[in-house]
Amino acid sequence: MEKLKIVFMGTPDFAVGILNTIYHSPYEIVGVITAPDKPAGRGQKVSMSAVKQYALEHNLNLLQPTNLKSEDFLNELKSWEANLQVVVAFRMLPEVVWKMPQYGTFNLHASLLPQYRGAAPINWAIINGETKTGVTTFFIDDKIDTGAMILHKEMPIANDETVGVLHDKLMHLGSQAVIETLDIIANGTVQTTIQEEKGALKTAYKLNKENCKIDWQKKGNEIYNLIRGLNPHPAAWTYIKDEENEWNVKLYDIQFIPESHKEVIGKIVTSKKEMKIATLDGYLQINSLQFPGKRKMETRELLNGIAFSENAIAF
Repeated sequence: MEKLKIVFMGTPDFAVGILNTIYHSPYEIVGVITAPDKPAGRGQKVSMSAVKQYALEHNLNLLQPTNLKSEDFLNELKSWEANLQVVVAFRMLPEVVWKMPQYGTFNLHASLLPQYRGAAPINWAIINGETKTGVTTFFIDDKIDTGAMILHKEMPIANDETVGVLHDKLMHLGSQAVIETLDIIANGTVQTTIQEEKGALKTAYKLNKENCKIDWQKKGNEIYNLIRGLNPHPAAWTYIKDEENEWNVKLYDIQFIPESHKEVIGKIVTSKKEMKIATLDGYLQINSLQFPGKRKMETRELLNGIAFSENAIAF
């Protein structure tokens, strides 16, 4: 069995779960690479990535390059003498980096490749109403998420699952996949499969304000999937207008109730404890939401302090 000396590259919480599993395995991490610190939140306070925080807490060698082709960075990376690099939720690597180690560089991607290549695979699997997903390890090449696959692991998606729940499940599944991949590489038994691009491929587009906005002209189940696919982060949103007031509101926990009705699409129907929004083919019951400048709250809490008129509408 080969002794692996690993450089780990990643940034968000998802990557920390994998890094922690490798750290507690027999394999050696010789260094960690993560994104530079950046301003975040309302106060634009400079914050470090979740991976950096983990690396500092565990006294791991750490680099935060702004330029992955700079001579200084490449020299430091070489000095670690790694023979394998593991990438989880980082950024596109130049060839000079991914070709550097003896055993190459592999990536863990949170989808069943070649489906859902891109930045937000966990979100889009739910948004598109998939009933299964999984993780894939593959050797990096010069394109995004296209390299030769090492292994797949599948997992069902429950029809009420939110992206927050699925994220954590896939993090655990991904940890297993990474350790198995390390075992295969260490044992010299790697067999790869080229990604076949048969049929229509779905893409995991980067999330932005526009594709997180609810389109009330869609069917209720599509809206339901969008909201749970963005709950808790970054959250689906809609405008709500009532008389002279207009708010940008985030929706979280919801239920779709299929039902024939004659309401205007987007009409808000409330009782003392419940709030529903009319869709083409039923109602979306809103159980928790967040108004601008307020904390996330249960709908019944909101209705204690606000009364919507007959004209209230989501759009």
